[in-house]
Amino acid sequence: MSRGELPALTIADLQALLRRREVSPRQVVETLRARINDVEAKIGAYLSIDFDAALKAAEKVDVDLPLGGVPIAIKDIINVADQPCTCGSKILANYRAMYDATVIRKLKAAGAIPFGKTNMDEFAMGSSTENSSVKVTHNPWDLSRVPGGSSGGSAAAVAANAAFGALGTDTGGSVRQPAALSGIVGLKPTYGRVSRYGVTAFASSLDQVGPLTKTVRDSAMIMNAIAGHDPNDSTCLNEPVPDYVGALGRDLKGIRLGLPKEYMIAGIDPQVKSAVDAAVVHLQSLGAEIVDVSLPHTEEAISVYYILATAEASANLARFDGVRYGYRAENPKDLLDHYGRTREEGFGAEVKRRIILGTYVLSSGYYDAYYLRAQKVRVLIRQDFAKAFEKVDALVSPTSPVPAFKLGERTADPLQMYLADIFTNAGNLAGICGISVPCGFAKSGGRGEVDGQQLPIGLQFLGKALDEARIMQIAHAYEQSTDWHKSRPPLAAIPKTA
Repeated sequence: MSRGELPALTIADLQALLRRREVSPRQVVETLRARINDVEAKIGAYLSIDFDAALKAAEKVDVDLPLGGVPIAIKDIINVADQPCTCGSKILANYRAMYDATVIRKLKAAGAIPFGKTNMDEFAMGSSTENSSVKVTHNPWDLSRVPGGSSGGSAAAVAANAAFGALGTDTGGSVRQPAALSGIVGLKPTYGRVSRYGVTAFASSLDQVGPLTKTVRDSAMIMNAIAGHDPNDSTCLNEPVPDYVGALGRDLKGIRLGLPKEYMIAGIDPQVKSAVDAAVVHLQSLGAEIVDVSLPHTEEAISVYYILATAEASANLARFDGVRYGYRAENPKDLLDHYGRTREEGFGAEVKRRIILGTYVLSSGYYDAYYLRAQKVRVLIRQDFAKAFEKVDALVSPTSPVPAFKLGERTADPLQMYLADIFTNAGNLAGICGISVPCGFAKSGGRGEVDGQQLPIGLQFLGKALDEARIMQIAHAYEQSTDWHKSRPPLAAIPKTA
């Protein structure tokens, strides 16, 4: 293998080369930089990269550590000391982090090299990465389509072999949905399994950091590094962390998988439904038992999510006022004008839409009718999952109802954009874990729109709280018995002579 082919490797394969001293961390960083230079103009995955810092880290890293010498891309909502942390927003365009988030500190302790900040929907509010104030990210499978969101930059970089792995955040599906649309693996851990300290908050009761990778094993390797209790985050669970890599490799005999009838709805793209149906049959052939289950409050999940998430966003984003840091309006007439124009000019349309909605549902006279009622329905959604898990070990469903859609196709219709997360956001409301793995391809971005492009389809496994090891075991067994994860977009091709 030539060094130019390194970017196509999985983290596990790269780690083996590094430990055998067949390649050095510096060579890996330099080769990855060349790869990014080749494809970044087409996909727009990165917002910033400090190659000098990455090379310095590569010179002194211990390759015998669990992730020793492996560069990891970081969603630009996670603080990396001395690096920008813009959250894809004009209001933080010149902000640089003063400290490492806990997940970054843990990655560094495991020997990983945080390598570049990836593009995202502004403050993680979106499902297409079109809401970034900086640039639009393109799907490597079809540059005219979205990579998903809000962690679209991380997903596109991994899919295009411009990153070995990446971190994203998942508030309503923002790791799993872009993973599905970009043909890679995306894991949302249980709420509280991974520290949120140093992660800019969107919706504090929903946000969770998770890995985006080429394989389930790579996700397990990253989870081994970042999971665990953190006293700096009061919501972080003080529970033992299993060896996620060690849990892989078991078969599916005796595993009971629930198929929620509410998730196989008429609105699913026919090709997505066909691929998921085929995956379910394949899981049965591997020894899994498929059980029909019901999640009766699924229909309310979207409404509940967009009440609670926007309410929390309106509170969390109140701190961005142009006084302490970030963008500030020029020549304000008075303090009120300063606040008003700073937020009007600094926030994008989608963020302002959600702040207004969240402020409304929290306002006097509407709190009981919207926010309090949504919290009560959230309990019912959580109970639906608890009852289902009494019968099964995990749930299986589509990750997204459609393959990657065209850029601009849904920007004028927020409701259609919100429906992109219809199968993922209930998991955040319930606080459980979920993973998306590739399970096939579609030939269209929507009904009747055949354009000949292969567009990835994602299969989602949902597990009970703190059961990441189980869903990774199931996902890994499925992945290793199929070839879907081996397919890469044409843009990901690595010249053999490089």
